[in-house]
Amino acid sequence: MTTPTTPLRVTVWGENRHEQIEQHVAERYPTGMHGAIAEGVGENLPDAQITIATMDMPEHGLSEEALEQTDVLTWWGHAAHDEVSDEVVERVHRHVLAGMGLIVLHSGHWSKIFTKLMGTTCTLRWRSEHDQELVWTVNPQHPITRGVPNPIVIPEQEMYGEYFDVPTPDELVFISGFTGGEVFRSGMTYRRGFGKVFFFSPGDQDFPVYHHRAVRRVIANGVEWARPERERETPTLLRYETGQYFQGADYEGALER
Repeated sequence: MTTPTTPLRVTVWGENRHEQIEQHVAERYPTGMHGAIAEGVGENLPDAQITIATMDMPEHGLSEEALEQTDVLTWWGHAAHDEVSDEVVERVHRHVLAGMGLIVLHSGHWSKIFTKLMGTTCTLRWRSEHDQELVWTVNPQHPITRGVPNPIVIPEQEMYGEYFDVPTPDELVFISGFTGGEVFRSGMTYRRGFGKVFFFSPGDQDFPVYHHRAVRRVIANGVEWARPERERETPTLLRYETGQYFQGADYEGALER
């Protein structure tokens, strides 16, 4: 487990497909979108230990050993959700429940890992027509909003709009408005098992959103917020016999050990 005095270990995962096949994306993100995201985390959390993993690496760069060495995982995917190994998804899911933080970005809302954690379709309205996005803070005391302007003004961005088919969040942090009048719950937190999950929507491959200073700050704040709070362990319910609760014999608690 990390503490505020130990280096935060962050793995930035990127699908890395648009950058390989679309010249305008490669020009906009010469180190990949994952590279820009990692740079933003590093700018705001200079003591963090940052590792990059991509789709085409063995086990997508998310082996058991890699996840054991990850406190917080960021996830960006879009064109190849179906190509993500179910085995890897199960592995990431298990680590989230055991306490690893997860930051799901933009079109990662349709990733296998996010839909598995949410248990819904995670579908939404969208339009890619160079909309202006205003990201409004609705929970100003939340640590993810620290140092973030209100609103964040993103000159060009893909529109995401309601209805967004996800469970009611534990915390609603940001709401976005778009040129067409649409609104969207663009920043939400969840707890799954012992893990923290933050979904943040700004960041499409067709626009330079991951170079935006405030967007980078939000992602870094989310990473810091999702830092594990305890040693990694899957929540387990333990069987005990009648009377043991009152006598204290061999009963170690429903979640605590």
